[in-house]
Parts: sequence; structure tokens; C-alpha cells
Amino acid sequence: MNKWFEDKERFFWILHTGGWAGFVLVYYLGSFLHDMRAVFVLVIVLNGIAGWLLTIPLRYLYRRIWDFQPLALIGSMLLASYLIALVWTVIKNLHYWEIYKFGYVPEDWIYYFTNSLASFYIIFSWSGLYFGIKYYQMLQAEKRNVLKASSMAHQAHLKMLRYQLNPHFLFNTLNAISTLILVKENDTANKMVSRLSDFLRYSLDKDPIKTVTLKQEVQVESLYLDIEKVRFDDRLTVHFAIDPEVENALVPSMLLQPLIENSIKYAIAASEQGGTIWISANAFGKDVLIEVADNGPGVNLDESSMYRSKGVGLPNIKERLQSLYGDNYSFDIAKNQPTGVKVRIRLPFQEKKRGKEN
Repeated sequence: MNKWFEDKERFFWILHTGGWAGFVLVYYLGSFLHDMRAVFVLVIVLNGIAGWLLTIPLRYLYRRIWDFQPLALIGSMLLASYLIALVWTVIKNLHYWEIYKFGYVPEDWIYYFTNSLASFYIIFSWSGLYFGIKYYQMLQAEKRNVLKASSMAHQAHLKMLRYQLNPHFLFNTLNAISTLILVKENDTANKMVSRLSDFLRYSLDKDPIKTVTLKQEVQVESLYLDIEKVRFDDRLTVHFAIDPEVENALVPSMLLQPLIENSIKYAIAASEQGGTIWISANAFGKDVLIEVADNGPGVNLDESSMYRSKGVGLPNIKERLQSLYGDNYSFDIAKNQPTGVKVRIRLPFQEKKRGKEN
């Protein structure tokens, strides 16, 4: 049904014909007080056909004067409606006199314009509906354009935020590969290149606008951590604790990577003994609670918010979450016990539907 009304040309003819058919029906129902001979019904139908034909030129006239100034536009509409109403009045009177009155001729020509005011009201109503519907269509089209532009800007913003996160990791990994090559650790370097290739392939394949399941996100972060384990060897320990209940929960793609990268940078790389990273996810009412914690040196406290100086990607994460969820999320950074940092993210529990790719 919507396809019928999406075509403006078809939509006009449907409304135009339906409106005059309605006029005939209303006139017929309101004429029960008259002599209801079949010939009177014929007069009503002929009047409707005449109105249908006479208002068609108005459509093309109104198209030409559409850009007139408001006063000129209203004046032109009134004049055109009145002239068409006069012609229609004459035709209606002729139908009535020639068909219903069997050739009655009035004494004076002025009688041909009898009831022209009533005809003017009907034609003017047609004109008003035409302009009203036309303006409504124009406003709806502008609204769709604004929404489309807003959506495109929103998507571009999200893509920009997501792709700002990857260069940090890429720079660190390439530096590590370069170092391995210099010290003749070719097998290890080859292993890192292979895993880096898999990681980047996933990163490029996944649209940052869309979401992935938490299970997929954990898998790609495991791949990322495998790369980092090549760099840090026994200095990096990782513990995953993902509740199976939330494995199909949808999360922004590459959400955890900058958090883990921060832990690598500040908890693992900064300590000769290395450290541990804990990644957990659980159901929390109607939400999903995700935590990334480490046992590094900790954080500074500034106006009740916890942050790491020059932390990678944290502002971007908040902006992505704000863009995707509005106010229906939380992002907190706190001290881990006994040492380190704990990042806690709460998101709406939106589960992937079976058989449908997100």
C-alpha cells in the first residue's frame, strides 16, 4: 500500500478522484429531499465529472505559482478558484436545466451564475487541500533529508572514533616486530605478523557502526592478547571470566581493546615483573556489566573521576557509548584492590536474534 502513495503522481490522482467521488456521494446522500429520479443522479454524477476535469488545470497552475510571495500566492489561488467556480457553476446549472428541467431557459443570463458562491467554497477547499498536502509532503521530505543527514553524520562520527583507536596498537606492535627482527627472533616476529594480520582482518571486516556479540568481542581480544603475550612472554597473565548467559549480548565492536591496551601500557609494560589483567562480564538486572581490571600502579583522583594520564582511547569509548546508548549506560574508572585500575562498563542487555546478522 505504501508504494501506491510514495509515487506523488499516483498519489495525486488517487486523492483527486477519491475526493470528487466523495463529493458525488455526499451530494447524493444530501439530496433525498429532492425528486430522486434516476435523471437527478445523472446530474450529480455529471457535476462531479465536470469538477474533476476543471480542477486539473489548477494543479498545473499552482505548480507554476508555487514560488510566489505569500500574498501573491494567496491572491492567485483565490482568483483562480473563483474563475473555475464560475465556470463550474454555469456547467452545473446547464446540467440541471437541460437534463433535469428538460431544456428550461432562465429569463436573464445572470441566472447562469446562481449558487456560484457555494461552488467557490468547494473549489477553494480543493485548492486548500492541494496546498496543504503539498506543503505536508515537502515538510516530510525535508524531515527525511535532515534525519538522513543526521544519521550519516552520526555514522561518520562513530567510524572516526573507532578508527582512532587502532593506530596506537598498530604502532606498538610494529615496533615490537621491528625489535624482534633486529635481535634475530624471526620465528617470533613471524608469529606476531600472522596474528596481527588476523586481528586487522577482523577489525576491518567489522563495521564500527554495528555491534557484535560479547563472545566475538572476547575472541578478538584473545587474539590481541596473544600478540601482546609474544611481546611480554611470562610478564603478562590474563584471566577471563565471561558468564555464558551474556555471551550473546551485543556490544560495540572493539570496545574492550583500548581498555586492555591501557592495562598493557600502564600495568604490564611499566613493571619489570609484569602483571595480570582480569576481564569479566556478567548479567546485571536488564544490563550487562563488563569489567577490565589490572594490578598496575593505579590511578589519580580528579574531581571524583578516575583517570590515567594520557590514557589511550578512553574519551573515544565514552563518546561511542554516548552516541549508541544516549544516557542508558555507565562508564566508571576506579581503583582496583589492592593495586591497579578497574574499568566498569554497564550496557543494556540486547541479545542477538537467531538467524539475523547484526
